[in-house]
Amino acid sequence: MIESNRLKNRGYSETDVKERRHIIEQKTKCDLSPIADYSFNSEKASKNIENMIGVTQVPLGFAGPILINGDFAKGRYLVPLATTEGALIASISRGMSVITSAGGSKVKIFNNMMTRAPVFRVDGIDHCVKVIEWINQNRRLLDNVVSETTTHGKLLEIEPFPNGRNLHIRLKFSTGDAMGMNMVTIASESIGKLIEKNTEAKMVSVSGNMCTDKKPAAINSIYGRGKYVVAEARIPEDIVRVKLHSTTSAIIELNERKNLIGSAMAGSLGFNAHAANMAAALYIATGQDPAHVIEASMCITTCENVNENLYIAVRIPSIEVGTVGGGTNLPSQSAALKMIDCFGEGKACKLGEITATTILAGELSTLGAQAAGHLGTAHRILGR
Repeated sequence: MIESNRLKNRGYSETDVKERRHIIEQKTKCDLSPIADYSFNSEKASKNIENMIGVTQVPLGFAGPILINGDFAKGRYLVPLATTEGALIASISRGMSVITSAGGSKVKIFNNMMTRAPVFRVDGIDHCVKVIEWINQNRRLLDNVVSETTTHGKLLEIEPFPNGRNLHIRLKFSTGDAMGMNMVTIASESIGKLIEKNTEAKMVSVSGNMCTDKKPAAINSIYGRGKYVVAEARIPEDIVRVKLHSTTSAIIELNERKNLIGSAMAGSLGFNAHAANMAAALYIATGQDPAHVIEASMCITTCENVNENLYIAVRIPSIEVGTVGGGTNLPSQSAALKMIDCFGEGKACKLGEITATTILAGELSTLGAQAAGHLGTAHRILGR
């Protein structure tokens, strides 16, 4: 216990970090010099981590340029990606090259909100009905209590889910350019306390898992959480043949049998080739919460023949990204965001569109490689 306190009861100056690392080296008999070299001020990182002893570095590359025709992302972008998987960035770059050659991607955000879902204990059905009625009749009070906790967030909707002596309420918020989980958690706690005070319902937890945060969930797949984005591209047959070494019909068949039928047979909530790969690389590079990759993985990839063009689209109902707060202020992460003009206020929707298009490019390239029988070869050459 004394040794544990020696490790924890230290600050975030460079001396504190060095001493804490030295103690760990003594206890584990391990040389930690590889984690000791970093460029940022450790005190500024105190909001992002506890018990800091160094850094884990992930190689950073880029894919692109990619031409995007969105409402927020307009033009060509070089997209930063952090990964240890050889061949991933090469594949994404190929997909981006194909999409750009065909005139770029079209991308649209259809919904934009963050959720938190407190769970209350009620006495039974009658009490549950009264609690729901009070919530419906006192929306202005609930809006006011939210405004007391944040100047950036706004309560958009409240949806009740009664179940016996349990009452879950799914709260939907706008969160500006922050990803917003801390913001909506604090606001939801205040809402829950107000409901408790006026209805005698007991808030058991500010998160009752109907949010649903950092877990695969049908409710997010259907209704969305964060940014609900669709990205598409139309690739002429000649470009499919020259750049992907395949055919439109082969890629469509592969997508149906693999992404749609295979995923359905497995009971998967993601109907895609590897959407999580692109999301993870972009999230790590830009200071997003990497645990939210699981929601981004609930992507549906569709392919069709439209006027002899390969039409490919991805539907990603849960892209949870921000351009302020969290890890976005760390030097490496902010630099990566600046590469795509996504650092700071007014940029979160642009980042959502770039994320969806990056996933689209990775899906296209991987489907092309598998349809052509080149996936294993690419990994042998580049994966090492």
